[in-house]
Amino acid sequence: MSKRLQVVVRDDELQRYARTADVLGLSMSEWVRQSLRAAERQVSTGDVEAKLAIIREAASYEIGGREVDIDTMLAEIETGRLADIEAGMPSTDEA
Repeated sequence: MSKRLQVVVRDDELQRYARTADVLGLSMSEWVRQSLRAAERQVSTGDVEAKLAIIREAASYEIGGREVDIDTMLAEIETGRLADIEAGMPSTDEA
């Protein structure tokens, strides 16, 4: 369901908003809707302490020594690519 929103602005503000919308190729209504959505995204609506508590809890989990060394991982990827080349299979870069 849509609702109409009426906002009172000064004439000079309205002219600036109209120019901005025109430059962007938008109607004034669409420019206002996009501006309101952008402004809404700038505001945190959640409890900051609750978010931080969740992040701290997640960071405290142990992964049981399953950390992977990046050099080992890259070497394993390269080994797999070389095996594909030797087997005559196209690499994912060629596909």
